[in-house]
Amino acid sequence: MSAVLTAPAGRAAAVGSRGARTQPRFLRPGWPLVALLAGFPLWWALGLAAVVYPIAAVPMAWALWRRRPIVLPPGFAVWLLFLLWATVGVLMLGADPVGTLDDSIAARLPGWALRELLYVSATVILLYIGNLREDEFPRRRIVQLLALMFVVTTAGGLLGMLAPSFGFTSLFEMVLPDAVSSNLWVQNLVHPAAAQLQDFLGYIEPRPKAPFDYTNTWGYAISIFAVFFCVAALARSTGRWVKSRRVAAVAVLMVAAVPVVYSLNRGLWIGIALAVVLVVAHVVRRGRAMAAVGIGLCCVVAVVGLLASPARDLVAQRLDNGHSNDIRSYTSKATVALSAESPVIGFGSTRSAQGSADSIAIGRSDSCPQCGNAVLGSNGFLFMLLISTGYVGTALFFVFGGWALWKFRHDRTAIGVACRIVLVMTAFYAFVYDVVPSVLAFPFIAIALLWRNAQESGLAPAPGVNR
Repeated sequence: MSAVLTAPAGRAAAVGSRGARTQPRFLRPGWPLVALLAGFPLWWALGLAAVVYPIAAVPMAWALWRRRPIVLPPGFAVWLLFLLWATVGVLMLGADPVGTLDDSIAARLPGWALRELLYVSATVILLYIGNLREDEFPRRRIVQLLALMFVVTTAGGLLGMLAPSFGFTSLFEMVLPDAVSSNLWVQNLVHPAAAQLQDFLGYIEPRPKAPFDYTNTWGYAISIFAVFFCVAALARSTGRWVKSRRVAAVAVLMVAAVPVVYSLNRGLWIGIALAVVLVVAHVVRRGRAMAAVGIGLCCVVAVVGLLASPARDLVAQRLDNGHSNDIRSYTSKATVALSAESPVIGFGSTRSAQGSADSIAIGRSDSCPQCGNAVLGSNGFLFMLLISTGYVGTALFFVFGGWALWKFRHDRTAIGVACRIVLVMTAFYAFVYDVVPSVLAFPFIAIALLWRNAQESGLAPAPGVNR
């Protein structure tokens, strides 16, 4: 289903043509998206990386209001229903199910409110990109911005390896009340740091996370940005620098492989393997056997290089020390069991478990701050949805993404294939990573690009067209 929000006739044409010429260059259509993505290192340094999406959504929403009528993507009614369902969850914030720690509505409200704000922000970003005409802000430029994010994330990974203790108090952190900024979850969001320092191998090992809040978030980001980086690098173009650009792109990918390996992020490794399998399946389906062979040879070279490098022993240790397996198993089972107690609308937010995986009597204490009281719903976006929005809300969220995959399944462009791969990777990561708050917007950008492709091919209503 595609639809249009109607408004006074001629408004879109006026904003789309006359308005674009009279605006300053830095305020032309698409500038909030440029500010969001190209300026991401600045937002991270200011401590705003988690809340920059709602900030960027404000001028986007204003631009959408001015350029009515607004075109809506296929299946948007499903997403609107999800937004409604997630909002209703506020009624359950005061519930303290058996086996969870008691807490107040006031303590749970900020987390719920931030998630709701991010859902709405992702919606605005989706609509904003989908209502930009190709002559205003071409799709290739969006891909280039996402490719730039790959370079930034790679640089953050190298920073985490070379200066793992690097961190500083951000401006946003300074202005927050001490009672808020001292919260561990808030600290991870507003305090810029290069790496997480963890000792699950028996010694302290830095795991890169800049410019995001957690190593797992960094892993999700670098893998999906890598897909767009490859599209940007392989884009058809002419000029004397094409070959040099592609050689440089290969060099960047090789450099990025170093923090990817040293992040010790098994989910990231599996996600990359999944992306490679999807690419091979695509080229085989297109009858490009030699391309598939070439990809296979590159993978063999990468594996051989890993086995011949000092990182081999580190990877082997990580695979032998699945310290998080027991915790993930415990929290996943507990989350599924808890969500069954409120299967329709969920509990509005996550809950902290009483005790630990070993005993209900073992909990967090001053002598063991990492013991017990695991946050149920924190080990993957799927589980966060289950506990906060119930079975119905979870189904609505994934139906919307699945509908986009199905609706645009015939898109064979490089951008279209890349976006579908990103959506499949996001579905996989939902079992192991939480995309809120730092990276929720990016699968919606992928959907927006698929939608823009459909507009350009005439398969979906386009903005500024007389309907």
